Amino acid sequence: MMLDKDLQSIQAARELVKNAKNAQRQFAKFTQEQVDKIVAHIAAEAARHAETLAKSAHQETGFGRWQDKVLKNLFASTQVHQHIRDMKTVGIIADDSAKKVMEVGVPLGVITALVPSTNPTSTIFYKTLIALKAGNAIIFSPHPNAKVCSQQAIDVVKRAALEAGAPEGIVDGVTLLTMQATETLMKSKDVSLILATGGEGMVRAAYASGTPTISGGPGNGPAFIERSANIPQAVKDIITSKTFDNGVICASEQSIIAERCIYDQVHFELVRQGAYLMNEQESDQLAAILLRPNGMINPELVGQCAVTLAQKAGFIVPATTTVLVSPQTTVSPKNPYSREKLCPVLGLYVEENWHTACERVLALLTNEGMGHTLVIHTQNPDVVREFALEKPVFRMLVNTPAALGGIGATTNITPALTLGCGALGGGSSSDNVGPMNLLNVRKVGYGVRSIEDLRQPVAAPAPACDPTFSACVEPTAAPTSAKPVSIFEDTRFTGSDVAPTVAVIPAASNSIASNQGDDRFTTAVSPANDEINEAQVERIIKQVMGRLAP
Repeated sequence: MMLDKDLQSIQAARELVKNAKNAQRQFAKFTQEQVDKIVAHIAAEAARHAETLAKSAHQETGFGRWQDKVLKNLFASTQVHQHIRDMKTVGIIADDSAKKVMEVGVPLGVITALVPSTNPTSTIFYKTLIALKAGNAIIFSPHPNAKVCSQQAIDVVKRAALEAGAPEGIVDGVTLLTMQATETLMKSKDVSLILATGGEGMVRAAYASGTPTISGGPGNGPAFIERSANIPQAVKDIITSKTFDNGVICASEQSIIAERCIYDQVHFELVRQGAYLMNEQESDQLAAILLRPNGMINPELVGQCAVTLAQKAGFIVPATTTVLVSPQTTVSPKNPYSREKLCPVLGLYVEENWHTACERVLALLTNEGMGHTLVIHTQNPDVVREFALEKPVFRMLVNTPAALGGIGATTNITPALTLGCGALGGGSSSDNVGPMNLLNVRKVGYGVRSIEDLRQPVAAPAPACDPTFSACVEPTAAPTSAKPVSIFEDTRFTGSDVAPTVAVIPAASNSIASNQGDDRFTTAVSPANDEINEAQVERIIKQVMGRLAP
């Protein structure tokens, strides 16, 4: 009996999980040296196929520039591997002999990875390396619009893993692509984690599956050019970033914010470096096609060059145009220039000073892209600190192209193609995701204190320095007795310091001392004075309390 496509895909997905689970059980017994050898071979093979797969991805999806996709493939293989190569991820990964604490790396198990159409081959290289480095198996679910090039990339890493000695099934991918197959992977009880990179709908589905998920999120990175910036370099960085692979990296700039006092210079540099500033009519024409009626990005414009975008919108720009820029004054979900645009289009806001620029940055990030990325161009470290302390992002980049700085290519941030947005962006991690996000850590702690140690009184504090004097002030001496001093045990009640007294407790007294049979005041110690007077007791209390005061 022939099963329909959906049922076949579900069964195939179940087989993938079963094979991956068996492979991971074997792989979990590999040494750090064995794991590192496998990861190194996969990285080398991926780099060797960087150009072929870049051209394949461009041909299939129509997104971006194949030359830039070569760089992304090399980044996701070579640069990622260089960063993770010496990490300890297997067995004992840390051992503090002084504190007597040991840490053991524990793989998660089987990981399901969602692959976006914007980075369909580089994402597979990157996720394979970090998953296997952490001792896991990984199963890919490619995007339907990039299934051919993604399968080619899966074949490369799968073959390389087997060549280096990894068990069969440690890397694989869905070949019969259906929503049911992806859902089966995400909801399987044998899948430990979903590593999600892709559209907002798919990421939400991953979190709704009930399986732990680490994801990236939508970007909407503002680029603030502050008055002290090197303006020609700042504009160059922004255009470099926004034209890299035609803007499909989510960390790329989406808006420029410039202070009014430098706007003329910014405008001059934008025009000089190939930007086309649209008039109001042209801005409206492009805005009409940037988003779908449901408010989502129009996929037909993703990764297209500036000249093509203008043509699709119905106006002509010079063939040398690098980016399309639209002057804006408003921020809203309905204004596409204040949202993520995965193509070389930028909104442009002019603000009076850096304080109002701060407000504009917050408005843009609140509109979309909370937790993701912003970039600032400045030579003023005070402005950098102010932005770093307050802005709701987890990647703040300074004087660098955001698309490349955010993924760690032009900065020393962890090299990654999954950029977490933390709780602000509805995610579980704020990291550039790496191997340490894909394993658990078992803590081993030796006993170093006993319960008797815990019961010991806290040591007296060291002498405190009085700011009004040059010398340190010694604290008031504590009583020498180990037991707390009670007023009722003071020697002045026994006749050594004051005139002898006799405590007389009336028989009808309702005091706690009387009810408990307290007889500390019943011994006659003074033939000269047969009762305690109130003033005397008050004086003694003050003396004792003064002596106990710190």
